[in-house]
Amino acid sequence: MPLAYILLGTRICYAPIFSRCNRRFSLMASSDAVVDDAKHGFSRPEMYKENLAGTVDAYDRHVFLCYKNHSVWPPRIEASEADPLPNRVASVWKARKNDVAVKTKITVCEAREEAGFADGDVLIFPDMIKYKGLEESNVDGFFDDVIVSGKEWSSGGEQSVLSGSHIFVCAHASRDVRCGVCGPVLMDKLNEEIELRGLKDQISVVACSHVGGHKYAGNVIIFCPGPDGKITGHWYGYVTPDDVAALLDRQIAKGEVIQKLWRGQMGAGVAEVKVAADEQKVGNGDDNGKGSVSKKENVGGCCQGSNGVSCCRSASVEQKKETGAYKRQGSTLSCNWPSLEKRDILTVSGILGALAAVAIAYKFYRRST
Repeated sequence: MPLAYILLGTRICYAPIFSRCNRRFSLMASSDAVVDDAKHGFSRPEMYKENLAGTVDAYDRHVFLCYKNHSVWPPRIEASEADPLPNRVASVWKARKNDVAVKTKITVCEAREEAGFADGDVLIFPDMIKYKGLEESNVDGFFDDVIVSGKEWSSGGEQSVLSGSHIFVCAHASRDVRCGVCGPVLMDKLNEEIELRGLKDQISVVACSHVGGHKYAGNVIIFCPGPDGKITGHWYGYVTPDDVAALLDRQIAKGEVIQKLWRGQMGAGVAEVKVAADEQKVGNGDDNGKGSVSKKENVGGCCQGSNGVSCCRSASVEQKKETGAYKRQGSTLSCNWPSLEKRDILTVSGILGALAAVAIAYKFYRRST
């Protein structure tokens, strides 16, 4: 028998023992996968360590630009000269965002043929509208009509109405490894469960770019009708494949919030989110109160990277200025101290005077002894 051999990595495996080497190689690959999952996947030590409710900024409209596939997106797609369409959208958004009355987020999602989305399609929630044919040359007109004025796109492509429920999963691997590891697995599991339920024509699953909160991967946004029939956008974090069935059977089918994974929702401020969470009190096995709402303030608007596409910002100095938390005079920071009444000032003065008298008397006493 000829000594045929195969170069496997740095090992030479002779044909008679190839199967044994192959098993060893598979075990090594499996071990690497376990390590990767512990570092970047669903068994990360940071999982479930933070209360998620209230980690979404208040906003009222979400715009998705369909563009290519998540596997080819650069880390900062909005700043990439090789990707002119999202780059142009980001530039116009940066220039016009102060003219936009509706708190808006803009996110890149993949152009997924199975979901009926092509390059240049624009999806708008909660309006449930899809526009076709956005190009570099007509981005300004689109912003003027749709984003700023809230009208139909007068000189643009075909408009249609979206139906059913839409799930967006952050799978932006070049931006954060955790999203790149968790996102595709969740998408596969979602599509598998959707097909088992015969809902492929009712629920779409699409990868999206960074939405803020890498550490919460898997990050999922679900736009679906609520109990009142209105479209709501629910944000979920720390989602694993084991949670997929609950998201489909409870959030989408019944409008029930999975509290331990719930980050918040579109169109609701902190106070409204708290009321909604308290009213629903939906359990999820081991919620253990993790659905309680954070007291932190939310800031409307959105920016990702340098040009303002698709990330969330936290409470800022500007917000504190608006709420009067402090006042800046020149370069001096002036805090608002409680005012003292006149009798309080007199009382303090009397005490200080008595202490001074005692000190003087003690000084003379020491000299005389």
